[in-house]
Amino acid sequence: MKELRIRTLAAVFVVAGVLSWAGARLWNAVGTLPRVPLAAPIVLALIAVVLLSTALSLRARLKAQRERRPGAKGVDPLMAARAVVFGQASALVAALVSGMYGGAGAFLLESLEVPALRDQAIYAGFSVLAGIAVIAAAFFLERVCKLPEDDDNEHGGAAPAA
Repeated sequence: MKELRIRTLAAVFVVAGVLSWAGARLWNAVGTLPRVPLAAPIVLALIAVVLLSTALSLRARLKAQRERRPGAKGVDPLMAARAVVFGQASALVAALVSGMYGGAGAFLLESLEVPALRDQAIYAGFSVLAGIAVIAAAFFLERVCKLPEDDDNEHGGAAPAA
């Protein structure tokens, strides 16, 4: 399984942001701009909490398993792999959604004197922050579930033949 790459997430964020900003400008010239829902930052924050709680739970179970505590509940490798895939998918979607709301929010910054548009810009800003929290939680979950490196070469083992 490949690890998340910050470059990929940043590229998705920037492309979505630019397209969203251009789309918001066009949509505003044609008619009314779509609203940024209040639920957007709430849903993203809930996803971040689920990812973080999953990572903390798996970390505690893996630690208990490594220390061979009596009654320690092991971690099924398939469950850990599914958690990592969920985190990676969530990070990609969060980068896309954050970019979209970031672009719309950047457009809305031009009209902060209108109270309704100011509220929309605030919702967009909180959505970007919550999306960043999802990405951070996904990276943490991936780090928790990463298998330890093979340290044979560091402990005097024979070097692999080239």
